[in-house]
Amino acid sequence: MTGLTAPGGDADPPAGAEGPARRRGRPPRTESAGTRDRILEAAREVFSERGYDKASVRGIAKAAGVDSALVHHYFGTKEQVFEAAVEVAFAPALAMRDSVVTGPIEEAGERMTRILIGLWENPVTRAPLLAIVRSAVNNETAAAVFRRLIAGQLLRHIAARVGRPDAELRAELAAAQLVGVAMVRYVIKVEPLASADPEQIIRRVAPVVQGHLTGP
Repeated sequence: MTGLTAPGGDADPPAGAEGPARRRGRPPRTESAGTRDRILEAAREVFSERGYDKASVRGIAKAAGVDSALVHHYFGTKEQVFEAAVEVAFAPALAMRDSVVTGPIEEAGERMTRILIGLWENPVTRAPLLAIVRSAVNNETAAAVFRRLIAGQLLRHIAARVGRPDAELRAELAAAQLVGVAMVRYVIKVEPLASADPEQIIRRVAPVVQGHLTGP
């Protein structure tokens, strides 16, 4: 199946023809939640495989088995689809925010480091994170979406917990430390960091992250 066409042809098959046809227009209410989730899952896969620049609403629709009009109906533009997909994929990382906000600030560095390394070590959460990072590195629109998400849902809350005049800078430096480790280990895969034991990484990185948050 290519674009919006049926297999082997230039248009959708007539009513009654064999084979599944894409649904056009607004779906029934009973199908809305499932359709939206299917589009988001397809979007994460497409962005992961192709990056932001090469991904398209039509390609996402094809992967989800729906008409591109449905993608626009639920999410709007490609940028808005990406933002929704990133927000869902990034949701596990918000545990880092909640952990910092609710736990002792003196232990926040280790908690943040352990959570982030755990997310990257898990193949299920690693794939969407790779899609986010690769797209943000290669495309300014994707980077802007990523910045909004990081600043609005993560760093602002961490900075409020730090409670110092330069709290925002401290939170950003802590995040930069963790993102840098993730880039070198999981994206660029530089040795020996790429093969190092996760616990060894946590032991070495956590004090640095803590220093950014609460050090002199």
